[in-house]
Amino acid sequence: MKSYFLKRQIIIFLFFLILSNNCNSKEKVLKKENKIREPVAAGKFYPDKPEELRQMVEYLFSKAERKKFDNVRAFIVPHAGYIFSGIVAASGYNQINTNKNYNNIFLIGSSHYAAFNGASIYNSGDYKTPFGLVKVNIELADELIKKYDFIFFKEEAELYEHSLEVQLPFLQYIFKKEIRIVPIIIGTDDLNILKKLSSALKEYFTEDNLFIISTDFSHYPDYNNAVEVDKNIGLAIQKKNINFLLSENNKYMNKGIPKLACCICGLSSVITLLNMIEVEEEYKIEHIQYMNSGDVSGDKSRVVGYHSFVVLSNKKEEAKIMSKEKEFVLTEKDKKDLLKVARETIVEYIKNNKIPEFKEKEFSENLLKECGAFVTLHKHGNLRGCIGRFMADEPLYKVVQEMAIASSTQDYRFSKVSVSELSEIDIEISVLSPLKKVKSIDEIELGKHGIYIVKGFRSGTFLPQVAKETGWSKEEFLGHCARDKAGIGWDGWKDADIYIYTADVFSEIELGLFPKK
Repeated sequence: MKSYFLKRQIIIFLFFLILSNNCNSKEKVLKKENKIREPVAAGKFYPDKPEELRQMVEYLFSKAERKKFDNVRAFIVPHAGYIFSGIVAASGYNQINTNKNYNNIFLIGSSHYAAFNGASIYNSGDYKTPFGLVKVNIELADELIKKYDFIFFKEEAELYEHSLEVQLPFLQYIFKKEIRIVPIIIGTDDLNILKKLSSALKEYFTEDNLFIISTDFSHYPDYNNAVEVDKNIGLAIQKKNINFLLSENNKYMNKGIPKLACCICGLSSVITLLNMIEVEEEYKIEHIQYMNSGDVSGDKSRVVGYHSFVVLSNKKEEAKIMSKEKEFVLTEKDKKDLLKVARETIVEYIKNNKIPEFKEKEFSENLLKECGAFVTLHKHGNLRGCIGRFMADEPLYKVVQEMAIASSTQDYRFSKVSVSELSEIDIEISVLSPLKKVKSIDEIELGKHGIYIVKGFRSGTFLPQVAKETGWSKEEFLGHCARDKAGIGWDGWKDADIYIYTADVFSEIELGLFPKK
């Protein structure tokens, strides 16, 4: 790791020289009388004007991967300029349950500009971005500093550091309420100190807190080498084995790959996370998305890689699957109630940008159970939007409400639904069963089963009704899903993992609730 850290520091030093011409930066960041941590990355890594920033973040989320997982305890996201890594970051942030009230959001990044023997926590005031202030849990920061000699405030760590700051506009955008952060910058690659830091933080690694690890991946190789390095470093992270990750990192750093300066710039931050979950069978790491700067800039001679991952709690997910295996039957009232929730939510959100509230006492127990669901919109018989999730850690009616908003405003294939279209759009809801992995495609029944295809970092799904609507054969059903949804080629399903699920599908048309007047 010594050679890795030295090379990274050289890169950092060169970038530091570029920024150092702003002679007022130090005073701007840390005025003692102000106590506000002013933004240093605004105007460089992301827009410094609120409206421009909002437009960019909205665009990034419109292109990002949709929600795939629930019960996220932590995630790994990139921290480069939004134009390069913002979509991958947004794909990670899409996995957060924004209805949950977290006690703290721990932001952890590796220092790009200062080396020091420990971890620095900002405890002088709140962080600021063009969107406004983000509260820092100063009491907890002070408590950690007082308790551990390897945790302190290091002024040099904050002067130009962007890795934590660039995460804040995403959090401010997705949370419609006040959040509280604990910003931690690591200045060492000493494995003993990283282990101590993990031990200090592990008591906070609970359902009530969220951990965000900020890191980019390969720096500056050509496109093909970046894809290879990033894929294998990513797989090493998913194994939750620190020694294996260090071995893979050293292997590629010593391989002589042209222009490769580092495999992962936030290695110390990732190791801190892995220390907390490595021996815990409860946790697993799932991949969300990968891109590199060459995918955006078109320059594939010199790129930087970006991943997003989530850490899930297996025990809770397994418990949810078991609880849902006891099938329940939706009554006609249940179906009408869910369609009402979807319709009223879309109308209120499109017209007034507000989310209506519903009284749970008016719903049956079925609608209060945790189930996955898709909401599909049609206009004159044509698809107008479709987004959903397989699993959930919140009541079914809330999942339907969130997916109604997503399908009408966030499906990247379509523009947002307009007010003038509301009377022309009919709604269909699919309530899903748990996923079941198949050993043979003979287990797939067209019209009954939806499919979910997973291969490496890529995945895609078709709802059960797609086979009926298209008249495809089983091979066409699989081929289109593999090629058009998962992006792994027509025959990609042949060596991929295939899951099936059933869906209780119902619509406004079927239940006589459409057309709307």
